[in-house]
Amino acid sequence: MKKTIVFLLTLLLAITVQAGELKVLMKTSKGDMEIALDADKSPKTVENFLRYADEGFYDGTIFHRVISGFMIQGGGYTADMKKKPTHEPVVNEAKNGLKNKRGTIAMARTSDPHSATSQFFINVKDNDFLDYPGQDGWGYTVFGRVTRGLDVLDAIAGVPTTVKNGMRDVPVETVVIESVKRIE
Repeated sequence: MKKTIVFLLTLLLAITVQAGELKVLMKTSKGDMEIALDADKSPKTVENFLRYADEGFYDGTIFHRVISGFMIQGGGYTADMKKKPTHEPVVNEAKNGLKNKRGTIAMARTSDPHSATSQFFINVKDNDFLDYPGQDGWGYTVFGRVTRGLDVLDAIAGVPTTVKNGMRDVPVETVVIESVKRIE
């Protein structure tokens, strides 16, 4: 009986994940954004993002890179510009058919296509040049979209920026990610 219940719960979770109905609420110092995650098309990336969210990793991190008319990036630095230690990188899933359109969330990475860890960005406008195959044959993995709070995205994108600790496009006014929690 117990094995049957565990099996059914696992099956139900798999169906929910495949349907891509997972949502998170990202609370920021500029307001809240509800984000639908597409676990059907980006299963490893969504699992990675939720791991960090469930661990509370994102709580207190900042949007450390803001480029008006392009994107906002966060999920890796504290307010004092210290980079947080991360788990191992996740495989690039940019071949999933999802596009870097306004309001979508994607994984940030280095020039190594398979280097994404905790950092993500939210597209402020359509950024087709980031789609698979991209300029390097890979592109950037989109794994969800903002379903509520585009005004918050725009507010963050409108914050003036400066150079800080050798990094460009850092908001003058610190924009904090207060929490990222699953919505049941």
